[in-house]
Formats: sequence, C-alpha cells, structure tokens
Amino acid sequence: MPIIVYKPTTSARRRTSIVSFSDITKSEPEKKLTITRKTFAGRNKSGKITVRHRGGGAKRRIRLVDFKRLRFNQPAAVVAVEYDPNRSSRIALIQYEDGQLSYILTADGIKVGDKIVSSDEKVAIKIGNRMPLEFIPAGINVYNVELNPGQGGVMVRSAGASAIIQAVEGKFAQLKMPSGEIRLFKKECSATIGQVSNPDHRLVRIGKAGRQRHKGIRPTVRGKAMNPCDHPHGGGEGRHPIGMRYPKTKWGKHALGVKTRKKKKWSNKMIIQRSRKESN
Repeated sequence: MPIIVYKPTTSARRRTSIVSFSDITKSEPEKKLTITRKTFAGRNKSGKITVRHRGGGAKRRIRLVDFKRLRFNQPAAVVAVEYDPNRSSRIALIQYEDGQLSYILTADGIKVGDKIVSSDEKVAIKIGNRMPLEFIPAGINVYNVELNPGQGGVMVRSAGASAIIQAVEGKFAQLKMPSGEIRLFKKECSATIGQVSNPDHRLVRIGKAGRQRHKGIRPTVRGKAMNPCDHPHGGGEGRHPIGMRYPKTKWGKHALGVKTRKKKKWSNKMIIQRSRKESN
C-alpha cells in the first residue's frame, strides 16, 4: 500500500499523508460480526481519569476479530479485506466451508480468494496458515503469537510487525520480537505465518490536530508551558529549560530512560535478551 501525499493547498495539507486504501475490497463491515463501542474518555469505573488526553473522536463499532482460530483443519477462503478503525492493520473476512464468516488479522500479501487453514498439527508453510510454534521452521516470520496455549494471539499484532523463529529446543521456542527482544514461548503456542498487513502505516504523517481529534486524542500541553504549581517543569521566564537533572512526569516521577518493567516479574525468566531500547 503506497503512501499518498496531499498537494500543499494549505499549511496543514503540506504535512499530511495517508496510506492508500487500494487493498480494501469491502467498505461496510459485517453487522453480525460487530458490537457497539462504548467511550469512557480515559475514565475508570469510578469516573476518575486514569488516561489523560482522551475524549471525543469519530464513532466506531468494534469488529469481533478471531485471534484464536480454533476451527482446526477446516479450510477457509478469504472473502474480503476490510479497514478496521480500531487497529493499524487490515482485517480479512474469511468464510469456512459450512458458510460461517469470521474476521482475522490480515497477513501482508493475502488476497481475496486465497485459501488458509488453522491446525494443531503441521500444515503447509504458507502465508495466513496457523499452527503451533513447534511445527514452524527456524527463520520463518510469524505474527499473532500466543503467550499461553489456547489463549489466542496477544503478541505481534500491529501493522507491519513480525517475529522471527530462532529455534525450537525442549519445551520452548525462541522468538526474536519486533523490538529486538529474544524471548521464549511454549512450543504449543500457536502463531500465524507471515507479516501483519499495512506495513507502510509507520510512514503516515498525521499533519494536523484535527486528525488526532478524530482518533479521540485531545491536546497535550507541555509541562514547561505550565505554572510551577501544575507541573515540575513549570515556571521561569521566556523559553527556559526545565531546570532539572532529568525530566519528570506531572507527579514527579522519572519521565525518560526509566525501565518500567518490574524487577521480580515472573516472566523475566522467559526473556533471553532485552529489547534494543532497554539495553541502552
């Protein structure tokens, strides 16, 4: 999908680009496979704001994407490739031989009419097919990876992402994640062959504030533009620095270069090598 750059008819258009929708084959979603999306504007069940700068945005419906694909050894045909406003990648509408429809994450290169299958045994190494990690050869790109067998894919799901199988030894498979982290997964965990669709998503330039508002993201004020009573960076005259050894959050915690992962987290033993960011 190529990037479309607008003609600079205005100052905002000059900096705006979008991903081409040439790969989309169906504009309206299957109503039976969608549910209403409630908006909470960053508030929890008590009504307190736990995520700032959220609110408004275009009205959407949630597509019920099947991340498990538990209908084993039942071939399905790709009926359509659709846009999903709730994620960066495309989704594919597939139809099984008995007529049942389902949404899945689309792999880059999948087209309408392709046949794909999910299995708990070894099947053909083909883009879109899903099977346990123990049956996938080393060097193959995978996505939508499970953390626990039967849980459904929770890792490597954003546009253009893929993990590389390094080896399968003993009870575990070793994967190199998009972040550069090398991690162990149980070999019974399933993954889909290929790379997530819409790899050019990372090249899009939002260009103007209005597009952020459509996404439900409200304006963010810099700390140094506030008063001292509102932010640790606040106060001073003119274009002043923050006046501190390190940046802080609104509540006084370290804001840059701080590891947020818990030191005694149980899954630390599954990580062989940290990501590029964490190792710096």
